[in-house]
Amino acid sequence: MGTCYITRKEHFNAAHRLYVDKWTEERNAEVFGKCANKNWHGHNFTLYVTVKGEPDPDTGFIIDLKVLSELIKEKVVDKLDHNNLNMDVDFLKGIMPSIENIVMAIWQQLEPHIKGCKLHCIKLIETENNYVEYFG
Repeated sequence: MGTCYITRKEHFNAAHRLYVDKWTEERNAEVFGKCANKNWHGHNFTLYVTVKGEPDPDTGFIIDLKVLSELIKEKVVDKLDHNNLNMDVDFLKGIMPSIENIVMAIWQQLEPHIKGCKLHCIKLIETENNYVEYFG
């Protein structure tokens, strides 16, 4: 056999603000633009979780996608969806909630719980023009 890759897609909506406390409002606006809005801003995020492994000889699965979906919802989506990423999410406390940092934090939430295969990539789409891929 050989290695295969399978991806599960999920969605969540969340608000955040990109700013650095020790900077002035002007400096934050210069660096982060509209993303530094003091009243926050939101996104409809699309999350892709890709795992890799060899298909089970009996089921043909790398992982049961129902199990993967439930894991993503429990460890990530339920914590992020309709929340403020700066204030409400335990695994983002003290972290600038840029899309780059969010995707690395999602990896940390999922990777220890993936069984029978390996986490390969987390792709997080923030807008139609912006997304990040992280390979651990």
